[in-house]
Amino acid sequence: MNKRHFLKLAGAGFAVVPAVSIAALGTSNSANQNDISHLNNLSYLNNITGSAKPITAEERKARIEKAQSLMKAQDIAAILIEPGAAMDYFSGIQWWRSERLTALIIPQKGEMAVVTPFFEKPSVLESLAIGDDVRVWQEHESPFEVVASILKSRGISNGNIGFESSVRYFVVTGVSRALPNMTIVPAEPVTLGCRMYKTSSELALMHKANEVTLRAYEFVFNNLKLGMSQQDVKALMNKAQQKLGGSSAWCLALFNEASAYPHGTNATQVIREGSVILLDSGCSVHGYQSDISRTLVFGKASQKVQDVWHTVREGQNVAFAAAKISEPAGNVDDAVRQYYASKGYSKDYELPGLSHRTGHGIGMEGHESVNFVRGENTPLRKGMCFSNEPGIYLPGEFGVRLEDCLYMTQTGPAYFTEPPESLDKPLGKLVTLIT
Repeated sequence: MNKRHFLKLAGAGFAVVPAVSIAALGTSNSANQNDISHLNNLSYLNNITGSAKPITAEERKARIEKAQSLMKAQDIAAILIEPGAAMDYFSGIQWWRSERLTALIIPQKGEMAVVTPFFEKPSVLESLAIGDDVRVWQEHESPFEVVASILKSRGISNGNIGFESSVRYFVVTGVSRALPNMTIVPAEPVTLGCRMYKTSSELALMHKANEVTLRAYEFVFNNLKLGMSQQDVKALMNKAQQKLGGSSAWCLALFNEASAYPHGTNATQVIREGSVILLDSGCSVHGYQSDISRTLVFGKASQKVQDVWHTVREGQNVAFAAAKISEPAGNVDDAVRQYYASKGYSKDYELPGLSHRTGHGIGMEGHESVNFVRGENTPLRKGMCFSNEPGIYLPGEFGVRLEDCLYMTQTGPAYFTEPPESLDKPLGKLVTLIT
């Protein structure tokens, strides 16, 4: 790519931010190549998330009712949820895990309840979006006895109680001792049975998060410079996402040989003429995530890089076409590997080739079940969301990853962001959400 025509962003659907001249930057002397202070003027980037609507109490109530319906079908009397995405999903409580138990209890019948240390109750109430039964325990008391009292107040003293696999051992054993007549079972049929299928309001928040990330890429692409380090670009991307209204912004910046490792190396890399630049980034809007990867070249791309880039881009097309309603999610990964094998790469997870799954579930967490991975038999249904990222990695040389997230409609997949056209137009564009 000619640096004088480094970005051709007209197809992005965004107003192009003021760009630093890549040609001029290329002539910078070594004394100022690492000085990027003048690139950090984000004053013309504005918060675009003002119209995003957080999840309402009414929707959380509907989630609990759905969970209770699934609990009845699964013969689960109650579930206990520790702090994390599932707790936030049902209750709005945004908390952390410590040695002091805070937990959400959802019975098959009746109102949900929260157990938390006495001195934490006021803070827990700050984010509690639904319900008012918050029960406390003092430092010298057992929180598990409080859990037992909550369940007994709902008429539950035996039967099955569900825990997600991430619940800590001391919590499971503590509840087991306090409720010896109850049987521990997995809660995922309930929690994933709700969270895996996004509603229109959830999709709208994910769409906005993807818009934030794509606009931040536009800003960063216009401000890349010879000599910039991975940390420079990472910081710039995170600042741009935050300025645009994204929270919990993150970025993985991989240059040159480091791009051949999906999650990078500790080796220092800087942008040089002809550098392969792989960026993987995302943020959150009202708790819902984005995840977009782009690979571009600073200057002129070799024929080999161009060939691999276009193979990966076609891999995204293959994955998208294979994502069919009612078909197993694993079929998507199988289709990509079959295509890559036709191009001379491994049909398995070996290198050079695609060493990771084709995509992962996404929602309130960056990685959720289920995945586009071999052997995954869960059928694709409306509301499921995935990343589509069939990268190719050549150890010792470079790697290419293009990643756009999609959601399943009644008839098949739809993108939040459309993949880029070419190395000359490396951004892609936001796609109107199907409602």
